[in-house]
Amino acid sequence: MAFPKMSDIENLSDEEVNEQILSLKRELFTLRLQKATRRLEKTHLFKHKRHQLSQLLTLEGARKRANAESAAAE
Repeated sequence: MAFPKMSDIENLSDEEVNEQILSLKRELFTLRLQKATRRLEKTHLFKHKRHQLSQLLTLEGARKRANAESAAAE
């Protein structure tokens, strides 16, 4: 399973980015719960989900900074 690319998520709307962020946080919680109860079989999913979450948070932060800069320029 390959890591997703930033180019794959750049065309998402702000609402879709927020929905995916919440979804990934829920999935990470579920994975932590499975790990604690020793039911987790695919441990590599932690790394993949954290990677996706960091990409989405980076994109969200960049968009917020761009919006703030454009608002300040007006």
